[in-house]
Amino acid sequence: MADRPSRPPRAPMAHGKADLKPLGRVIKMVFQDYPAVLIIVMICIVISAIVGVAPAVYIETITSYIEQGLSSGWDSVGPSILRAITVMICIYALGLVCTTVYTQLMAHVTQGFLHKLRVKMFSGMQKLPIRYFDQNARGDSMSYYTNDTDTLRQLVSQTIPHLFSSGLTVIALLAVMFYYSIPLMLVIFVGIFAMTRVTRIVGGQSAKYFMRQQNSIGKVEGFIEEMMNGQKVVKVFCHEKAAQADFDQINEELFHDSGNAQRFSNIFMPIMGNIGNILYVLTAFIGGLLICSNGALKNISLQNLIQGGSMLAPLQIAVVASFLGMTKQFTGSVSQVSQQINSIVMAAAGASRVFRLIDEEPEEDNGTVTLVNCRKDENGTISECPEHTGFWAWKCPQDDGSVSLVELRGDVRFFDVDFAYVEDKQVLFDISLYAKPGQKLAFVGATGAGKTTITNLINRFYDIADGKIRYDGVNINRIRKADLRRSLGIVLQDVNLFTGTVMDNIRYGKLDATDEECIHAAKLANAHDFIMRLPEGYNTMLTSNGTNLSQGQRQLISIARAAVADPPVMILDEATSSIDTRTELLVQRGMDALMKDRTVFVIAHRLSTVQNCNAIMVLEHGHIIERGTHDDLIAQKGVYYQLYTGAFELE
Repeated sequence: MADRPSRPPRAPMAHGKADLKPLGRVIKMVFQDYPAVLIIVMICIVISAIVGVAPAVYIETITSYIEQGLSSGWDSVGPSILRAITVMICIYALGLVCTTVYTQLMAHVTQGFLHKLRVKMFSGMQKLPIRYFDQNARGDSMSYYTNDTDTLRQLVSQTIPHLFSSGLTVIALLAVMFYYSIPLMLVIFVGIFAMTRVTRIVGGQSAKYFMRQQNSIGKVEGFIEEMMNGQKVVKVFCHEKAAQADFDQINEELFHDSGNAQRFSNIFMPIMGNIGNILYVLTAFIGGLLICSNGALKNISLQNLIQGGSMLAPLQIAVVASFLGMTKQFTGSVSQVSQQINSIVMAAAGASRVFRLIDEEPEEDNGTVTLVNCRKDENGTISECPEHTGFWAWKCPQDDGSVSLVELRGDVRFFDVDFAYVEDKQVLFDISLYAKPGQKLAFVGATGAGKTTITNLINRFYDIADGKIRYDGVNINRIRKADLRRSLGIVLQDVNLFTGTVMDNIRYGKLDATDEECIHAAKLANAHDFIMRLPEGYNTMLTSNGTNLSQGQRQLISIARAAVADPPVMILDEATSSIDTRTELLVQRGMDALMKDRTVFVIAHRLSTVQNCNAIMVLEHGHIIERGTHDDLIAQKGVYYQLYTGAFELE
């Protein structure tokens, strides 16, 4: 089997340990958003924890009453037992109310937090540069909004409340145990040591694999999304077996990581449960030994000191009965705390990935020049106005505090521009060109020569390494990117249509466009006729990137989208590559009308579409090697002549 590119390495982990710092950031965000609600939740959890410990105290009290009743008669202790039982019922009712209140409040807090987090993630993602989306798999990015945020849902809604509640219960139980019997409490410490060791060894291994599982899920989702988008290509080239093999490889990683995570997770709780059982038996044995010694072995407790004036006294059966209940409750609480380790680790991995997206550096925009509506009087004086006039100008702040207005004309000039996507791998060298308002410039050349790269620099998807680009005499680095891109229209080779009606997709080029403007743009692109033949015309719903349309029809809608924006500069990147020759003749007339009085940059492999351009630039390996009109370049019989006629010389 042929060698395949290796998969991305696993996310780094420091000796298999989770980085818990992102969890502190999550907790801080939750408290900042819901401070008052969380204070109420904490109060309810504290009351619930106290309620959980109270039965142990009352067991000792009721047992003492029973002992008194057996020795001196039930008449003296009956009302006391009834009163103790009534108090216990009231305490349990209070605990039920508090538990119900805090669980409902936490549900509200959790969903509100996730809503705000997703909004923050998406708004941040909208500000990221194109470079980020070029370098990251879309499926992996989608996993941020699903799997990773789900781990945070589990953390906020369940893990943190359980940890807080169980932690308070453990502390309260230890205090009560210390009050009743210090020797029996030392037995509990033996169990704590054993549980800590198990948590560190088994829980640590489980945590390591849960972290890997979270990263593997992102890889699998990224691969599946990629295969779904490219399913036609997979089938055309009979690549099913190879795609299956690649999937098996990354799915095997997920299987291995998930299997190990579940294996350690599944043996963790039985071990903890059996340690609790052993501790229960050991407590009963030591307690029975102290009772059966007939006072030879004394119990040491604060209770003896308070009630009898000395810490030493014989151990009572009531204390042992109470202690056995507390032992079960204690081991259960410790097990609950330990059980949350996997959720904590998964949440740490998910939070780390989420904050990696949130903390991505947004697209830098230091531009101060903006695009404003203006009007021009009979003397040619330009003045800014608030209403829409269809006449635009660049508003340029000056060093002295004044503002100048430069008419938006579409004059684009490159001066000695160098560019590299990656440092030390330059793709454009010393590019100089100019496009006066209303001119059409074409870029031709082999794939990878740098044609699309030049247009990416015009709209500042990427910033140049050296040289200058001026737009109407203004350095584009000074123009705010949103305003720069508003002045440009672009039709890409790869069409993206969004879920919505045909009208919605055309209006995407200008959100405030009327239906009449959208229909006029569709007629200009010669898309109106086929749209009217759709089941619901302009109200036909498009889904899945317009798969219910042909590739040519999708391209026509994208051309109409650019036409409705009515920009002074148009970029056509293989705009007619998906249209058949007959349709191209119809579209070309619409394109000519669209390009009238506009500056147009055309990228085309089909050279018949660039013959009427004012200038044609031939690129090779990032250099402009030829330039001129179609007739000039044919006369030179250089590279363009070879591309146009197919007369390549074989070396």
